[in-house]
Amino acid sequence: MTAHRPPFRDPALPVARRVDDLLGRLTADERLALLHQFTPGVERLGIAAFRTGQEALHGVAWSGPATVFPQAVGLGASWHPELVRRVGEAVSRETRAMRAKDGRVGLNVWSPTVNLLRNPLWGRGEEGYAEDPALTSAIATAFTRGLRGDHPVYWRTAPVLKHWLAHNNEAARDTSSASVRPRVLREYDLRAFRGAVEAGAVAGVMPAYNLVNGRPNHLSPYLEEELRSWTDQELLVCSDAGAPSNLADSQGYFATHEEALAAALRAGVDSFTDHGTDASVTLGRLRGALERGLIDGADVDRAVRRQLTVRCLLGEFDPELDPYADESRFDTPEHRELAREAAEAVVVLLRNEPSTRGPLLPLAAGTRIAVVGLLADAAKLDWYSGSLLHRSTPLDGLRDRFGPELVTFAEGVDRIRLRTASGTRLRVAESGSPGSNGSQDTVPDVDGSLDPALIAGRTDLPPLTADAEGSELALIDWGDGVLTLRAPDGRYLSVAEDGFVRASADEPGGWVVQETFRLEAHGAQGAHGAHEAHEAHDGGHLLLHLGTGGYVSVAADGVKVAADRGSAEVFSVETVERGEEAVARAAAGADVVIVVAGNDPHVNGRETEDRTTLALPAQQDRLWRAAHAANPRTALVLVSSYPYAVPEAAATLPALLWTAHGGQAAGTALARILAGDVSPAGRLPQTWYAADADLPGMLDYDVIGGRQTYLYFDGTPLYPFGHGLSYTTFAYEELTAAVDGETVRISCTVTNTGAVASDEVAQVYARAVAPSVARPHRELLAHERVHLAPGASTTLDFAVPLESLGFWDVARGRWAVETGAYEIQAGASSADLRRTVRVEVAGTAPGPRPVLVDGLAAADYDEQSDTVIVDRTKVRGDAVTPADPNVPGTLLYRACDFGDGVTELAVTAAGSGEVTFFSGTGTAELAHVTVEPTDGPYDHTTVRAPCHVRDVTDFRVELRGPLRLAHIAFTG
Repeated sequence: MTAHRPPFRDPALPVARRVDDLLGRLTADERLALLHQFTPGVERLGIAAFRTGQEALHGVAWSGPATVFPQAVGLGASWHPELVRRVGEAVSRETRAMRAKDGRVGLNVWSPTVNLLRNPLWGRGEEGYAEDPALTSAIATAFTRGLRGDHPVYWRTAPVLKHWLAHNNEAARDTSSASVRPRVLREYDLRAFRGAVEAGAVAGVMPAYNLVNGRPNHLSPYLEEELRSWTDQELLVCSDAGAPSNLADSQGYFATHEEALAAALRAGVDSFTDHGTDASVTLGRLRGALERGLIDGADVDRAVRRQLTVRCLLGEFDPELDPYADESRFDTPEHRELAREAAEAVVVLLRNEPSTRGPLLPLAAGTRIAVVGLLADAAKLDWYSGSLLHRSTPLDGLRDRFGPELVTFAEGVDRIRLRTASGTRLRVAESGSPGSNGSQDTVPDVDGSLDPALIAGRTDLPPLTADAEGSELALIDWGDGVLTLRAPDGRYLSVAEDGFVRASADEPGGWVVQETFRLEAHGAQGAHGAHEAHEAHDGGHLLLHLGTGGYVSVAADGVKVAADRGSAEVFSVETVERGEEAVARAAAGADVVIVVAGNDPHVNGRETEDRTTLALPAQQDRLWRAAHAANPRTALVLVSSYPYAVPEAAATLPALLWTAHGGQAAGTALARILAGDVSPAGRLPQTWYAADADLPGMLDYDVIGGRQTYLYFDGTPLYPFGHGLSYTTFAYEELTAAVDGETVRISCTVTNTGAVASDEVAQVYARAVAPSVARPHRELLAHERVHLAPGASTTLDFAVPLESLGFWDVARGRWAVETGAYEIQAGASSADLRRTVRVEVAGTAPGPRPVLVDGLAAADYDEQSDTVIVDRTKVRGDAVTPADPNVPGTLLYRACDFGDGVTELAVTAAGSGEVTFFSGTGTAELAHVTVEPTDGPYDHTTVRAPCHVRDVTDFRVELRGPLRLAHIAFTG
């Protein structure tokens, strides 16, 4: 150390010593100020201001133009960790380059999202990678390694995993509780986070808005018990936006905000994202908590130390040595090429049936192509996209690849006019160029927050009016009667803060989408009209604006949103042309039809909004049917953030493809796939179910009991996990597997037996042959994406930890690999397994539950019905209660060993109700306990009752009333 270099600026010292030195130089107020997302600088120490949080899910977001890669679910479909690592590297380089020009761009990136895609109706499915924890972990580890960089000391960016823990519903997301049994927690949800943390590529996590087992995730005991046990490095836990206030507000978990923030800080939350850039509210609450003795200086110091560690690793305190300080690579040719490569890698060929003329795909040179559909000339962005520097739609890509003279286009929108009750029609005024709302073309400048949710709609354009002729509007029904209306110049009708309706948006967008409407039949309040939203209706329609909840009216000064139905205009829909008519014309004149259908990521399935159905919206369903009726050589390309149930299309059309929204090079990539320049090799990262009836409820988080995902689903999916075809064929030979200590060594030879060079994704699964508990049908152990020329072979070797064959043994509270036989299976998908071998494992012998030792923790059941898990205390522990106090709930504990017999049991519970005990499937009561009302849900009492049972038997418990059962003990 010198007079000019205090220890915290000495790179020769260990990071922990440097952080301790800096911490010691900060005053108590300066330390406290570091607990908010927007931390002030400390001028006397030369410490700059700092902000946690920079969105970078598939490109730098919310900060202006940047390279846009495929959506995260698309990167998951690549099954290509090395490609994803390179994408993460490019994103982090552009983050650094953008920060050099705009200090508001942060280096603490809130990405990736590793929540598992257990239910395809989840609105944020586009943000995750897969339904499988092993695949999710592999992709997340690769992406975070790219974001972090490979320097042994300094980090290019500091990634934070989202959203801890078990978060898969948007409806009531801040108040709903996910009931997650111990096996699901440890075999499924935690595994998605663990790999990237153990790899040392993660700076922290962000807790989710929801509750798990009755306790808010921002108080999760697993932050300390699990997360921080996986690594020796400091991890920074950043709250989600507004979630700290939720603890005392919407969740009502605490009476005061001081108690809430104190509890979150003690649970392991280190940075509070609340009230935007205004830190005063959060800091005031934390001071109040200090004054009340709810927290102390050590609690504050612990959180501050974690943030300072991240900042030190980012090179902030010795910028002259930061290897990434001069990073300037942005929108480089290499990044553009990588965006195209990634967009190609994520395309999944679902079906390509041969006919007398051979498979429909790939398309031959000179083919006359009709490209049709609502997404045929679209390049959609999502909430966590950056703005496009380059744009390629399927129409662009096909015209570039095959020549514009061979490609015709029909969008398939319904072209309509809206006639008022007085006989006039809505008119869009001619004005200047399209606006920027929804396109995110410019960097938001709202108090330095870079938050696009705060961008207001345009008011500088004239509102719609009404005249005799009116304007022709393009109507798109995105499903559930949710419509967008587009003016002739391509701008979408939108509503700004002043309430006027204008044609002002390039695309639907924003936190509250202002470009969506619904036609309601006049005289049927609350109805959505006919199944076809604009179908003729004698009484006309009201036009509901979904963003404000108001109805469209026509006034002298323009068209605006009215406050109520009473002043709403009654419209008649005049159809100029049906979309399917235009599609049929184009299809009839082509050799091949490419129908491009899918979703707009801002509509019907997004953050804050789950989907209601797997079905393709009716308007788009009609389009593929019209195209196929006019030309049987029709392929359907689904461009979407999530799976669809399209069984008729899958059975009828000769070719079917899926890709997530593919970013800036999506159109070029799709055209190259269709032309055969690249053989498709994406694989489904989640099950495509055949119907809504195959799905559990959105709040059923029990993948084991609910028989969810490919792991446990007992039905026949439309397309299975891991499915995907190519333009060639592959053979699997010479599969071997052997247990070598704590490793299973697996080898398999894959050969390209076709005539086209292609990637193949070799997938290796395991299945316990005779498990003692419910185990997956099969579970992904490993995979590798390889490129093979025609006739070429490669031998793939995998070293899989033996513990991957295990499960969480609730009877003993430990991870266990059972003794017995396991099948090792290799093939092209979870349902296309070409080779199987067996290995014998000398593991833990299954045995009965030792209930005389520890009794029964209520949540450690083997099976249940009509119960949910709740919090035993506000800090840790679980209890079980009936899902409905008026409906009995049942718990089953298999093979309980009562030895020579017990004579009494003791129930620890809170609340009030009845508990009845049975042996196995018997109806005779073993014991009955009445729990009298306790003083609140956390005031537990112990009630004893005679109980005579011996030997090994299943033990069944029936709960009635608002009772919270925590534990059952036995004595002899």
